[in-house]
Amino acid sequence: MKITGVFIVFLTVFCIIVPGIAEASANGTVDFSIRFFDRRIYYAETDPVLIQITVTNNTPATYRFKLADERAFSIDFDVRTTTNRPLEPAESLIRKRTQYQQVFFREIAVEAGESFSFVEDLRDFVKLGEPGAFVVSAKLHPELYRTDAADRTAAISVPVLESRRLSLNIRPPVIPGPDGVPLDLDVATGAVLAREKIAPDQVVDYMITARQRSQWERFFLYLDLEAMISNNSARRREWQNESAEGRRRMVERFRQELRAPIVDNTISVVPTEYVIERTQYNNSEGTVVVLKRFRTGNFTDNKRYTYILQRKDDIWMIVDYSVTHLGTQ
Repeated sequence: MKITGVFIVFLTVFCIIVPGIAEASANGTVDFSIRFFDRRIYYAETDPVLIQITVTNNTPATYRFKLADERAFSIDFDVRTTTNRPLEPAESLIRKRTQYQQVFFREIAVEAGESFSFVEDLRDFVKLGEPGAFVVSAKLHPELYRTDAADRTAAISVPVLESRRLSLNIRPPVIPGPDGVPLDLDVATGAVLAREKIAPDQVVDYMITARQRSQWERFFLYLDLEAMISNNSARRREWQNESAEGRRRMVERFRQELRAPIVDNTISVVPTEYVIERTQYNNSEGTVVVLKRFRTGNFTDNKRYTYILQRKDDIWMIVDYSVTHLGTQ
């Protein structure tokens, strides 16, 4: 009888729990994922490693979480070597989490079937000062990251979201080239790329040819992205009002925009053919005019690109450009 009674109790509990599990499975889950915002070659102690973080609501109900203005109180990154050794947290992260301060946040509501994304620099969370292969994962704290035991206990009711792992390769620091000009690596060949002391028309020809061949590292080699942003009237005010960190993020966003597949009249549009019509320059500034033809179906669009270059440390860099439509043939 005692055994029968225990069995009945167990069966009752099982019947209550299992349908709940099945219902949760049928209703979906909240997915937390990470990916590289702009996957490219990353170097130790230099370029930012931008990670796009996405919360996707696959449940029928609205999912809500708190997103701190200071992301250190919402996001955790775990970066480990191939031998499972964790990397040290960034000093800025330790400082933010240990000092006494008021944490400001906003509540994010993700409706059923929708996603919410934002981008963070991995270097703000982890020290990436050494080259090698690493595995990256992340956690989202819906009730914010808690520093004391009492607060952590209070936040247990809302589960922490964990992402899948992401592979990250960090190359050794860039090699200093002649006259201090930094060198870069070609993604396709792994060979060292260096800015050379070539004429303005050769710089433009190098850039256009690299774009036609989808050699992105070569394409960006002679582009001064900061100057191109500050020279753009639509971006100038935002650029002037940004901090150093904000400007760095603007440069990365601009780089991503140039690589976007849907663009029009930008410097990264691939021409069918081109001819350098005119080149003028003095000791510090230069102008290169290029006629470009773009094949669209049975028609050919003719456009004239005017590139503005500046000489910096004996290297000509493209700092601005304009486009004139010449008609369709």
